[in-house]
Amino acid sequence: MASPRTVTIIALSVALGLFFVFMGTIKLTPRLSRDAYNEMKRAYKSYVRALPMLKKMGVSSILLRKTIGALEVACGIVMTLVPGRPKDVANFVLLILVLAVLFFHQLVGDPLKRYAHALVFGILLTCRLLIARQPEEQPPERRILSVNGDEQPLIHEAAPEKGKMKVS
Repeated sequence: MASPRTVTIIALSVALGLFFVFMGTIKLTPRLSRDAYNEMKRAYKSYVRALPMLKKMGVSSILLRKTIGALEVACGIVMTLVPGRPKDVANFVLLILVLAVLFFHQLVGDPLKRYAHALVFGILLTCRLLIARQPEEQPPERRILSVNGDEQPLIHEAAPEKGKMKVS
């Protein structure tokens, strides 16, 4: 049976992956929701206007929106389907994207309700990454002392509780 840690990582990976595939697709095409797509177009125009440095670098609102959308879709697919280290890399890239989007929302002065989802999913990405990077807990090894051919556990492991000695 899978450990609770493994189940948590898989559940978070699939849920976050599907969410980012959905959000990235909304940024790329109006097929899922024309209203949401138009809202994304408007939002990214305001981000580029608020950060003139992007214009000077030749980054238009369309390029910014499509780049972020494509990265979200790609990383979401990796988070959902690909095992191992690539999943952690996708998690990290999505976390950087979420931080950038939160920065953009703060830059244009959006109210909390406009970016609360990004905040929540950023926290979930952080939790998933922290859980995934922790090593698996291994049961402690039982060390045995051999005395006159008899095997006995070491004294500190044989004592039922700390500070109490077993008297025989």
